[in-house]
Amino acid sequence: MLDINIPDGIIKGIISGKKDKNQKNEKVKLDTILIKNEEVLQLACYTDKQVFHKNLKSEEVSLEIIRLLTEEFNNAELYTKDYIYSYRITSKGKVLSNKRKSKEVSLVPLSHNKKKNYILEDGLLVPALVDLGIQTPDGKVTKAGYDKFKQINRFLEIIDDSIKDEKELNIIDFGCGKSYLTFILYYYFVEIKKMNVNITGLDLKEDVIDHCNEIAEKYGYTRLKFYKGDIAKYKENNDIDMIVTLHACDTATDYALYHAITMNVKYIFSVPCCQHEINLELDSSNFHLINKYGILKERFSAILTDAIRANILQYYGYKTQVMEFVDFENSPKNLLIRAVKTNNSKNEKIKEEIEALLEEYKIKQTLYSLLFTKE
Repeated sequence: MLDINIPDGIIKGIISGKKDKNQKNEKVKLDTILIKNEEVLQLACYTDKQVFHKNLKSEEVSLEIIRLLTEEFNNAELYTKDYIYSYRITSKGKVLSNKRKSKEVSLVPLSHNKKKNYILEDGLLVPALVDLGIQTPDGKVTKAGYDKFKQINRFLEIIDDSIKDEKELNIIDFGCGKSYLTFILYYYFVEIKKMNVNITGLDLKEDVIDHCNEIAEKYGYTRLKFYKGDIAKYKENNDIDMIVTLHACDTATDYALYHAITMNVKYIFSVPCCQHEINLELDSSNFHLINKYGILKERFSAILTDAIRANILQYYGYKTQVMEFVDFENSPKNLLIRAVKTNNSKNEKIKEEIEALLEEYKIKQTLYSLLFTKE
């Protein structure tokens, strides 16, 4: 084991830089969560397709971090309340370290000393969010959960602004993951607004689905159900009024939008993520000035992808907006597509413009292919 001095009081961190390109774990994130009214440090180990969590007792933290830096990774950045500690393991096994004062006064950011007014205020207890590590039992937002709380609150504000006159809703959350948003939606519409709302969460990870169903059953959320399933293979239900997606990865967003369109869903709220499809298709010889910079190619591909999606929705009679739903520093995946069904007929000019775009860049796009190659 390497001789590394790990500080006490770590509240979050990231461990990365694989020693062996063939090893299973890609990176490890550390976050403070609340379990049974006690703060513990949780490790999230990311593989290519899954995330595995491990909770550490205070006396286990240093040993586990040293083990990870000895056996699996070369870099670490660890945060305490006052300092940031950086570590790098050289190719010869030498440990380089650095300590600097954290610029963060608090892990919960303040905006010009003015409190942000949310639909769900800090202090309003949503029981399920305690189980998910976002709130403490007295309704306070945890430091580790602040960014997620901000995201789902803003998402809720946008939805609430669009459905002022609705009394009943059937909602499906495609790619619900740990279901922070799903539980917030249920609590707000059923427990606060007393609406007749049924919500379904769909995700591929069986362990996550089982956990979410346990939480829903624990709090008597009888109209909230979670199912294991692939969005692409979803059996359509014409009684759905709204679909939501929060960071459904790559073409999963396209399948969700496809189902929404073919089911004639009235409301669509989608935050796309990881638009790899077009990124892989862009011909480097035609876009050398962009493609030689990976981050520019990634963002250009994301803009192209979401422009096609938004215009397809408009073609099918949806009033469509693409908006920034949180600040970039809160999440780089910060664009939300909001679409509300209207009585407008299909606009063939929009379809022609989409096809011209696809032809110009010599690309294919899944949502377009799903809807138009069958015509």
